[in-house]
Amino acid sequence: MQEIVGASNKILEVDLNTKKVLVTFVKPRERRLYLGGKGLGLKLLYDRMRPGVDPLGEENIIAFMPGVLMGTGAPCSARFAAVTKSPLTGIMAASSCGGPFGMNLKTAGWDGLLINGKAAGPTYLLITSAGVEFKDAGDLWGLDTLSAQAKLADRRAGVLVIGPAGENLVRFANIASGDRFLGRGGMGAVLGSKHLKAIVAKGGTYKIKPVDQAALEKLKKKATAYINKNKVTGFLYRRYGTPANVALNLKGRILPVNNFRDGVHTDALRISGEETKKTHQTSHHTCKPCTILCGKKGTFAGQTVPSPEYETVCLLGSNLGIFDIEQISEWNRICAEMGMDTISTGGTLAWVMEATERGFVQSNLKFGSSDGVSDALVDVALCRGFGREMAMGTRALSEKYGGTSFAMQVKGLELAGYDPRGAFGHGLAYAVANRGGCHLSAFLIGQEVFLHLLSPHAVRAKADYVKFFESLNNCVNSLQTCLFTLFAYLLEPPLTKYTPTPALALLMQEIPQVAIPLIDYSLYKDFWCAVTGIKMSRWEYLRAGDRITVLERLMNTREGIWRLHDTLPDRLLKETRRSDPKDRTVPLEKLRAKYYKKRGYDHNGIPTHKTLRNLGIPP
Repeated sequence: MQEIVGASNKILEVDLNTKKVLVTFVKPRERRLYLGGKGLGLKLLYDRMRPGVDPLGEENIIAFMPGVLMGTGAPCSARFAAVTKSPLTGIMAASSCGGPFGMNLKTAGWDGLLINGKAAGPTYLLITSAGVEFKDAGDLWGLDTLSAQAKLADRRAGVLVIGPAGENLVRFANIASGDRFLGRGGMGAVLGSKHLKAIVAKGGTYKIKPVDQAALEKLKKKATAYINKNKVTGFLYRRYGTPANVALNLKGRILPVNNFRDGVHTDALRISGEETKKTHQTSHHTCKPCTILCGKKGTFAGQTVPSPEYETVCLLGSNLGIFDIEQISEWNRICAEMGMDTISTGGTLAWVMEATERGFVQSNLKFGSSDGVSDALVDVALCRGFGREMAMGTRALSEKYGGTSFAMQVKGLELAGYDPRGAFGHGLAYAVANRGGCHLSAFLIGQEVFLHLLSPHAVRAKADYVKFFESLNNCVNSLQTCLFTLFAYLLEPPLTKYTPTPALALLMQEIPQVAIPLIDYSLYKDFWCAVTGIKMSRWEYLRAGDRITVLERLMNTREGIWRLHDTLPDRLLKETRRSDPKDRTVPLEKLRAKYYKKRGYDHNGIPTHKTLRNLGIPP
C-alpha cells in the first residue's frame, strides 16, 4: 500500500456537463490559512463561484472535503465536510458527516471533490485513485437511500446517495452515507438538480501517515484519556447518546414543545435517552473510528434500527406534542429512507400544525396527534399535494400564507432543539450563525445550561463567547473531528478541571477577556501540526477560525445578507414561554451590536475592509 504523508493536497474537479475531470492542488498558503474540511471548501468555492448563482442551477458547486485527521486513527476523526450554496436559504451551507464515504475518498488519494454542472440524465460517479468514471443511474433513480446504497454496496467503497426527496428538489433534502447524513441546508436537492443520484468512492489505495507519527501517538493517548474521563463524552453521551439532552434541556426549561410555545412538558422524559435505553435496549452504533460512541441502535417495532438522535427526538417529538419514541422512530426511518433533514422536517410540520389551528392553512395535522404525519412525510418527499408546498420549508410557507411570527427559522433554516429564551447567548448564536438557525456554530447551551458556567439570562460576555466558539468550532470542522470532543478537550486540561466550578463560572462570566485566553484548545492545534508538519501557534490556529468565519460571512453578504437577517422569529423576541414566571424574551439588539463590534463588522453586519485586510481575505 502506498503512503500519503500529511496530505495529498489533490482536488478532483468534476464538470457534469462536459464529463471533464480536472486535478488541481491545494496551495501551501491555502492549507495554512484555511486548514481543510469546511474552511478549505469555502475558500475553493469563493475562488470559483460568482455571487447570485442559483443553488439549483448548473453553476452551483458542491464540495466534499475530508480533513487532515481523516485516516490517521485519531479519536473521532471519521468526519468529512460538504459545502455548497443552499437551496433552502439561498446562502452558503456547510455540513459534517461521519459516514464511510470520507475515509474512502481520502484513502483513494483525494483531499477534496468539487462538482458542478448538470448531467444529461440520472448519473452516479465512481471515484478511484485513478480518477472518475461516469455511470448511468437510471435503475437507481426513484429508489430510497437504503435500497440505492444496497445496490451500490461494496466492502471497499463508501457511498453518498440521495433519496426521492433529493430527486424531487425538496429544499431540505439531505445526503446519506451509510446511516449518517449531510443533513442541513438541502444538499440532497443540489445533487438532485444535477441529476446526480450517488457518488461511490473506492479507497484503500493509500495509507495516511502523519509527518510526526510519535507526536500523533502521544496526542491520541492524551485525547482518548480526556474523552474517557469527561462526564459528557465518557459517560452521558456514551451511555445514552445525544437524547441525554432531553433531560438536560427539560431541567433548563428550553425543550421546544408545540412549536416553541413552551420549554417543558410532563411527558418529556418518556423520550429521553435514559428511558429509551431502558425500554429499547439501545447499544453502540457509531461513526468509525469513534471514541465517544454517541450513536445508538435499538429495537423498535421488532426491528433493530438506528435510534433517533436528540434533534430528531425533539423536532419530531416534543415540538409536535408527541412523546411516543416508537412513533418518532418510525418517522425517523421515513425521513432517512426518503432523504430529508429531520430538523427542518419537524419544524415545517410544527408550523403547519399551528397554521392549521389558526386558520392560515387547511390540513389534518394537529399537535399531540400522530394522525396523518407519516403520510405527510411521504407527500413532502414526493412533492405530492400540499407536500409540494411544505417541501419549500417554513420561511416560504409563512411568506405565502402568513404566520411568519411562528415560523421558527433564521435565514430560512429551521431552528434546532433549544429554546433561546432560556439561554440568551445561544439566541445570539442562532441569530448571527452564517448558515442560518444553526445550533452548532457556537453551542453556548453547553456553557449556559449543561455546565452552568455562564448565566443563561445575562447579556454580559455572551458576544465574546459566541465569537470565540464560532471560530474554534470552525477550526474543529476544518481539522476535521467531532464537535463533541470540545467537552473533553476543553474541560479536562488541569487548569479547567481543578478550578472550582463557582470560581470558573465567575471568571468566565465577569472577565471574559481573561478567561478566554486561558481556555486550552491546544489539542486541536497539536493534532494539526503533528499530521501536516506545519508549525503554528494556537493563536494562529484560532485566527484561521476567525478567517473561515468571516469568509463565510462575506460570501453571504454578497448574496444580500445583513443586519436585517441576523434576527430571531418574533415568538422568541416578543412572546414568553408559558413555563417562565419571569416572562423573558431574547434581548437580541444589545447582544447583536456587541457581537458586530467584536467581529469587526460594521453596523449592518458586513465585514469591514480593515477586518478583511487583517485576515488576508481578498474582497
